[in-house]
Amino acid sequence: MEYFGALKSLHIIFIVTWFAGLFYAVRLFIYHSETKDKESPEKEILQAQYKIMTKRLWTIITWPSAIITLILAILLLSSELGMVYLKQPWMHIKLGFVVLLYAYQFMSHKLYKQLQNNEIKYSSGQLRLWNEVATIILFSVVFLVVLKTTIGWVFGVTGILGLMIFLMLGIKLYKRIRMKNQQNQ
Repeated sequence: MEYFGALKSLHIIFIVTWFAGLFYAVRLFIYHSETKDKESPEKEILQAQYKIMTKRLWTIITWPSAIITLILAILLLSSELGMVYLKQPWMHIKLGFVVLLYAYQFMSHKLYKQLQNNEIKYSSGQLRLWNEVATIILFSVVFLVVLKTTIGWVFGVTGILGLMIFLMLGIKLYKRIRMKNQQNQ
């Protein structure tokens, strides 16, 4: 049991660092995309700096955390207690969200590679929405793990949809405030 607790603690720590990396990396993607409207030499200076920052974050924190999280998850699930969890429906749903999170990681890696080549294909608004995908996955997984079977599908789906709507309205409000502040300057 001590072994399981230690593995679980490490698993949680690396989940936290993984999400921190994902959240900050996409924030850097947003800043990088906003450089396309800048004038030279500011544009080139900022792009070079964002590339360095993103590369370090992506290769030193985000990917290693994702890999270590996966290794620890496999060790946890292969334990005696993990085998018990694997028989429970909430764990199947959680693992589905984990698969979505790794898909998000791979799609974000594609964005990372594009931005490393200064291929800016998405607006900052689109990337802000992309950033919220990880937030929704995080909320879903945490509620599933904490509440387990006490959360009903109807309440869970309603809650996630409500969160999505709330986040989208928040993004729109932020955009309006930002635009107003830019006009006042």
